Amino acid sequence: MLLSTLFFSLMNVCVKMVPHIPAIEVILFRSVVSLVMSFVVLRAKRISVWGSNYGLLIARGAAGAMALMLFFTTLQNIPLATAATLQYLSPIFTTIMGIFIVKEKVRSWQWVFFAVSFAGILVIEGFDASADSFYVWLGVMSAVFSGLAYNFIRRLNTREHPLVIVFYFPLVALPISGIYSIFNWVQPDGWDWGILLLVGVLTQLGQYYMTMSYQAEEISKVANLNFIGIIYALSLGFILFDEHFELATYTGMGLVLVGVVLNVRYKNRLSQREIEAHETKLPKV
Repeated sequence: MLLSTLFFSLMNVCVKMVPHIPAIEVILFRSVVSLVMSFVVLRAKRISVWGSNYGLLIARGAAGAMALMLFFTTLQNIPLATAATLQYLSPIFTTIMGIFIVKEKVRSWQWVFFAVSFAGILVIEGFDASADSFYVWLGVMSAVFSGLAYNFIRRLNTREHPLVIVFYFPLVALPISGIYSIFNWVQPDGWDWGILLLVGVLTQLGQYYMTMSYQAEEISKVANLNFIGIIYALSLGFILFDEHFELATYTGMGLVLVGVVLNVRYKNRLSQREIEAHETKLPKV
C-alpha cells in the first residue's frame, strides 16, 4: 500500500500537468498502457487473462473506471490537495458498502467518525474559493465508486491473480474512453505524450500493489497506510502548482482525515480484540 500510494501520487501530478487534455482522453491513454502491460505479464506467467469470476471482474472494472473518470475530471479542475483529500473518503464508503457486499459490521462510533469526515467536506465546500462545489461533489462521487471497486476486490479475495483484476479495468474503460475521444479528440503535443505514457505506467504500478494489499489483508487495515498520500499532495501541489489554502480549508482537510483515520484505527482495535478473544478460547497444548 505504501508503494501504491507513492505511484498514485505521482500519477496525480501527471494528470494535473495536462489540464488541456480531456480527462476521459487521459484515461484512454492510461487504459491502453495498462491493458498492454497486464496482457504481456499475464501471458509471460502463463495465466489466463480472462480469469473465472467474470461477473465480479467486470463489476470491479466498471466501478473503477467510473471512479477514475470522475477523479481525473475533479483533479483537473480543483487544487491537487483538495482532490486528493476527497479521494480519502473512499475508505468510509468502502466500509459502508462493505455491510452489504462483504458482510462487515459497522459500529456506532464509526458513524460518528463518518460524520466528522463529511463535516470536513462541508467546510471545504464553503470556504475553499479555489474549489468549485460541483467538482467537490464530483470528487465525493468518485470516492463512492472507489469504495465499491475495493469491495469487489475484497469479494474476489485470492481467487484471481492481481493482474487479472487490474486487466479488467482497462478492458472496461477502453471502449468507453475510446468512443468519447473519437468525437472530442485533443491532439497531445510535445511532452504531453511522455506525461500521458507516465500516467499509464504509474497507475498500473499503483493498481497492482493496491490490489495485492486489498487481497492479502482486511480492507480497514491496509487503508490506513494510504493516508501518507495527503502529505505528497500538499507538498507537490505547493512546489509544482503554487497551491495555497485558507486556514478553513486546511481545517476541512483535517476533519476529513481525522474521521477516516479514527474509523480505521477503531476497526483495527476491534479486529485485534476479536483475534485475542479467539486465541483465549483455543485449547492449551
